[in-house]
Amino acid sequence: MKNFLDKFISRPDKPEMAEKFTEEEYLKRQVNALYGLLTNIYGSDKVVLKAGKLEALNLLRSDLFEERVLGLQKIVFEDPTIDKLPTMEEIPQIIDDLEDEIADIIARRSVEDKLEKKIAERMQQRHEEYVKEIKMQIIKENAGPENAQTLKKLAILEKMEQKKLSRSAIEALRPDSFEEIIGQDRAIKSLMAKLACPFPQHIILYGPPGVGKTTAARLALKVAKKLRGTPFEEDAPFIEVDGTTLRWDPRDVTNPLLGSVHDPIYQGARRDLAETGIPEPKPGLVTDSHGGVLFIDEIGELDVVLQNKLLKVLEDKRVSFDSAYYDPHDTNVPHYIKKLFEEGAPADFILIGATTRDPSDINPAIRSRCAEVYFEPLTPKDIEDIIINAAAKLEVTLDGGISEAISEYTIEGRKAVNILAESYGLALYKTNGVVDCDAEAVQAGPVIVRMEDVLEVAQVSRLSPYVTVKGSPNYENGRIFGLGVAGFVGSVIEIEAVAFKAKSDGKGTIRFNDTAGSMAKDSVFNAASVIRRLSGEDIENYDIHVNIIGGGRIDGPSAGIAITAAILSALQNKPIRQDIAVTGEVSIQGRVKPVGGVFEKIYGAKQAGMKKVIVPGENSKDVPVDLKGIEVVLADNVDEALAHLFQHAGQQLVV
Repeated sequence: MKNFLDKFISRPDKPEMAEKFTEEEYLKRQVNALYGLLTNIYGSDKVVLKAGKLEALNLLRSDLFEERVLGLQKIVFEDPTIDKLPTMEEIPQIIDDLEDEIADIIARRSVEDKLEKKIAERMQQRHEEYVKEIKMQIIKENAGPENAQTLKKLAILEKMEQKKLSRSAIEALRPDSFEEIIGQDRAIKSLMAKLACPFPQHIILYGPPGVGKTTAARLALKVAKKLRGTPFEEDAPFIEVDGTTLRWDPRDVTNPLLGSVHDPIYQGARRDLAETGIPEPKPGLVTDSHGGVLFIDEIGELDVVLQNKLLKVLEDKRVSFDSAYYDPHDTNVPHYIKKLFEEGAPADFILIGATTRDPSDINPAIRSRCAEVYFEPLTPKDIEDIIINAAAKLEVTLDGGISEAISEYTIEGRKAVNILAESYGLALYKTNGVVDCDAEAVQAGPVIVRMEDVLEVAQVSRLSPYVTVKGSPNYENGRIFGLGVAGFVGSVIEIEAVAFKAKSDGKGTIRFNDTAGSMAKDSVFNAASVIRRLSGEDIENYDIHVNIIGGGRIDGPSAGIAITAAILSALQNKPIRQDIAVTGEVSIQGRVKPVGGVFEKIYGAKQAGMKKVIVPGENSKDVPVDLKGIEVVLADNVDEALAHLFQHAGQQLVV
């Protein structure tokens, strides 16, 4: 302490200093100066905060000098563990240490300030370069590949977009609600039960063309989005595609259904990605359908390999992408591409497929994952209702018998609407002429579609009546109606037989259409055994000719009853009712065995005007429960079937 004061006592320029300041007062001033310097460095607020954190605030506010020095120690050295109260003899050395530490702090602050200044300058430089780059990119994008010629072509396209002709008949007359889809109440109810629920199912719609499968699927999602408990949101998409047009590349360079990867070396890759060698995944229709419905029309025509790939997506509800050019460690790969390669694209959708093919033609694996809904063939009455509804939308008047006439030419609702639309156009042409046809004049008066318009359209379009065989209340010998199925449409098959006594007993012959098929010929031989058992007649004593009118091919044994009845009628000269159709296989013991396509066959018989149809008893579950306009008879053996076929004028064939 004495040496410390000697510095000031020995100063000749200020001899009064030693007298004015005592040692303690000088130390206090020195400590206050250090505290002020510290405040200048950090700021008063931060110094107070530091003092509070280091438990030195009360020490700095103390009246005891030693405690203030201790508080200053804690702040400068930022050490809250310093708790030894210094003595007056220790304070000068402590002050020297504080001065050295503050000098280091000031030096560090100076270096930090210089670094911050350089960093700020560098950041400003980088910012200016980035802004310049963005500006150049915007200028480049605005300039783009456009020139006067391309802009002219764009203007031509936009001008063409403004010109629109009238909608097609199919578009204008397309059903807007389920009520307008005629003849498919059960199918629509089944479709909605599978779709409009908390756990919707994948669905395959079977049925003939033109009965409303596509329209029903579109309307089903529209209705399901409005019902409670369904997972479909208001913006759920309905993606429609035709299976016959879904072509793809086995290398997955192009795959519109599942998506594909545009590798840098292939045409179609983005230029910025191609230049850096980055492949880009392109999600397909299954991802576009996420959260909604993917409708594939004619799903039976879809490539088999593509069907198998679709199965994987249905299971995983995601689409995975792969490419030999993808490098997960490349820092230039955008995050969305990295996410697509590593996690795949979401594809959680409901598949609705429609087909006119037989269910056996559809991939069994797809069928096992889908519920199946069968749309029914349209009856003539359904076609008439469709025509009446379409006429109301067109605001035209129909002559009497128009709807019945059109129903003669088709069983497709779409085709029926087209015939009406063509007849409507022909009526307009006749009313207004081809010259000076004014659209306002066309709409001014009512348009009447007459029978001659429909017949002229049918003649020009080379249309022929769809049903050429009609049931009648008459009876004929050796003539009967069998039933067949083509696709989902049943039809009536006209079968006739004649029998002549052979020139010599036991040397009779049986002749049958060569085009009918081997199984149909087997039915003839089965019929011979049954007839011999029932009537005692040996057909080898007769020359018998069985003919399928029209030369149709019968692929199965379902014509057994019909052939048996036709031959028996010809042998015994017993007439058969001509408003009854029959189907069923006959065993050599006279049993009637079940056959396929009973549902469609009954509708085919109804369309042909039959009043009664005989089917095997074992097919009872295949008979529609709400069938109207035709009687269905179940027969377990030939005797039961013949009792209905040969009943005439109160008599019955005795066998």
